[in-house]
Amino acid sequence: MDVFYITLNQMFTLFSLILLGFVLGKKGILPKNSDTVMSRLEMYIFLPALTLSNLLKNCSVEAFAQNASLILYGLIFVLVAIILSYPLSALFVKNIKGNPDKAYQRNIYKYAMAFGNFGFLGNAIVLSVWGSDMLFKYTMFTFFLSVFCYSWGLLILTPKEQGEISISAFLKRLMVPAMLAIPIGVIGGFLQLERILPSFIMTILNNASSCMGPTAMILAGYVIAQYDLKEMLFNKKVYIATFLRLIVIPTCMLMIMKLLNMHQDVMILVLVSFAAPLGLNTIVYPANYGCDTKTGASMAMISNTFAVITIPLLYLLFIVL
Repeated sequence: MDVFYITLNQMFTLFSLILLGFVLGKKGILPKNSDTVMSRLEMYIFLPALTLSNLLKNCSVEAFAQNASLILYGLIFVLVAIILSYPLSALFVKNIKGNPDKAYQRNIYKYAMAFGNFGFLGNAIVLSVWGSDMLFKYTMFTFFLSVFCYSWGLLILTPKEQGEISISAFLKRLMVPAMLAIPIGVIGGFLQLERILPSFIMTILNNASSCMGPTAMILAGYVIAQYDLKEMLFNKKVYIATFLRLIVIPTCMLMIMKLLNMHQDVMILVLVSFAAPLGLNTIVYPANYGCDTKTGASMAMISNTFAVITIPLLYLLFIVL
């Protein structure tokens, strides 16, 4: 029940801000290009700040040495999720050859199959139910989830230029603040720069990081307001994707772990991170590049609604029983 109430509380927070963005969009209070403005704030300021602050705090030699097994488990599971995302995404969007729009749509499903909202929702559940010690373990377990989410994940959400084939064009897609923040944060964490940096720098990073979630939620609501809500709610593909994201993928992972008799702490970490509903990057990035945001908005809205039930249910079935 604790898991249920914490999940429900986080969903109320998320949907309240989404509703705010929806009203601001429907009433025309925000101008028409607000989605582009908010998405660029996310991409160029808030998301890099979040990545930097997390890596500077948690990426140390000591933390890696003490939690090597958890970090390794996280790496294995995220690689499995990414590998599975390729055939699963192909079920939703077919015949992408020569059609960049369809190829990009498949990448949105690919991202959705690989990553849930393991940060905003996962951190809150772990801290509230199991405490700060477990939260640190969760941070270590999700280290490579964060790395791949903000590298491979954001790379596939960055549209390819028409006819892009050169190495320079590929590298250009990598040279964005959110991706550059990863190597800078890793190096800075290993060198323990947090201890010698002026305190105001970490304050700036922390404050900017705090804007990431609320802005993304308001952006989601604004984007939803631009579409026919009924059409979004009756998209069959989104419900199938939600079923895979919330039930099939985490259930398969947990069943394998049960058969291998793995430690319950690891099972909890896997459940919270991989049974999480879809995050908001599938809205933020398409909005920045002027791509279709309807699919990402539908998946975020529907998957977060069902997660209130599916996360506690999976916890009951695989951890408690």
